Amino acid sequence: MTRNFIALAGHLLAIAAVIAAVGLTSAQDASEGADKFTGELEKNATLRILENDTAIEQGYLRQLLEAFNEKYAGQGIEAVDANMDQFLDLENDGPYGYGPDVLYQANDMLMKYVDGRHIQPLPVEELECYPQIDERAWEAYKASVDGLDYYCGVPVNIQGSLLYYRKDLLPEGWEGAWDENANGIPDMAESWSAMYKFSLERKEREPGKYGYMKSLFDVYFSSGFLFSYGGYVFGSGGTDTADIGFASGDSFKGASVLRQLASIMNQEAIDDTITKNQYSKLAAGDYFATMTTPDVYTLFIKELVLAYKNEGLSQADAEAKAEENLVISDIPKLPASGDLSEDNPELIPAKMMGGINGYAVSAYTKYPNAALAFVDFATSYEMIEKRYELLGVVPARRDAAEAAGGLAGIINQNLADGNISVMPSVRAIAQVWTPAETFFTDVAMDPFREPSSHKYATPESFKAGLEKVDQQVYDAIYTLQ
Repeated sequence: MTRNFIALAGHLLAIAAVIAAVGLTSAQDASEGADKFTGELEKNATLRILENDTAIEQGYLRQLLEAFNEKYAGQGIEAVDANMDQFLDLENDGPYGYGPDVLYQANDMLMKYVDGRHIQPLPVEELECYPQIDERAWEAYKASVDGLDYYCGVPVNIQGSLLYYRKDLLPEGWEGAWDENANGIPDMAESWSAMYKFSLERKEREPGKYGYMKSLFDVYFSSGFLFSYGGYVFGSGGTDTADIGFASGDSFKGASVLRQLASIMNQEAIDDTITKNQYSKLAAGDYFATMTTPDVYTLFIKELVLAYKNEGLSQADAEAKAEENLVISDIPKLPASGDLSEDNPELIPAKMMGGINGYAVSAYTKYPNAALAFVDFATSYEMIEKRYELLGVVPARRDAAEAAGGLAGIINQNLADGNISVMPSVRAIAQVWTPAETFFTDVAMDPFREPSSHKYATPESFKAGLEKVDQQVYDAIYTLQ
């Protein structure tokens, strides 16, 4: 009797998980949501727009609102800053009238609101941006119900990992010593093996100075090393939450790479210290390189300009020198063996976690058609181009990315090639962070333990650690609720 009850309970939990992953309870629910968009703009509508803090601080939201309001001034529609925390909990606040009409967040944050129907399915084919956005970006906002697909968000920019480094910190004569293929790009920007060897040398040659530095406990960035060797978060493209794959394939090699990278750093890699000080430390020359997302470029530039001004340069000269010496490149390739000390390794592409930031429309808005008009305007070529200019983000629109060139094109190509693993757009992603963070923290600590106390010395030890992560995530989703 007990066994049958447990089996039944497990079955019901699995069904509940499927419903949560899909979110909308039926195709009829989704269709009714989409039917709110009649094309008739509501009059005397004041739209509250929730943007991220960077867009506000850099003046982008102000310009967006001014441009939209100018266009719709004669139609009784006005958009204003929602003046709310960027991590507002729409699920709990929306039903009580406290929430924006339109909100901008990452896909995993927005799509958790599909469960409970807190955001609207959108007629995305009507939007001007629709044909300009890659299918993989749209996938991040798709909910499938009864064989029909509905889209609950509109991609704006792609978040993917990039390498930031100081060109003026390269050793003198690097072209001969650190450009093996003579292509004008330093080896450490093309290969993690070269970055590892360079970082070892810099750390030994200049105490207190480091090559590559990163907070390795950060799941968003560290998990990509697992994905590069066959790991994944959830199966079936991120929707099968019962199939957890951190230990899949040869992901133990990626964990081994992280441990090797920790050995060239200091103990600040164990927590979020490096994440917090990366801008000032790179500007001070203490760090040669780090990995982060494209939307923080202006923060690095700001610190680097200050550093150059402190050396006596004028504002204009400091800005020019900062833009010249701060280089952003694609993520270096990894050795197929997972051994960073190997000579002449076979290299494989790095596959990193990423996300698709975009707009959604609240289910609680009184002005769905005006809100959709705002989303259409905000994702137009002109406004996405302006967002790129002010914030340095990578546009999801192909035409805007092609016009931007450089890294915007690389990130879009990485997405198309499958080298950006987009965060699953399911509620269960929230159960991933703590177990994985605990594991990565433990791996980062290992080089600072006494040799007799090292925990990760063999492939089997890494596999066991990753299998534990998988089990902990499964338990958090299905057993401990």
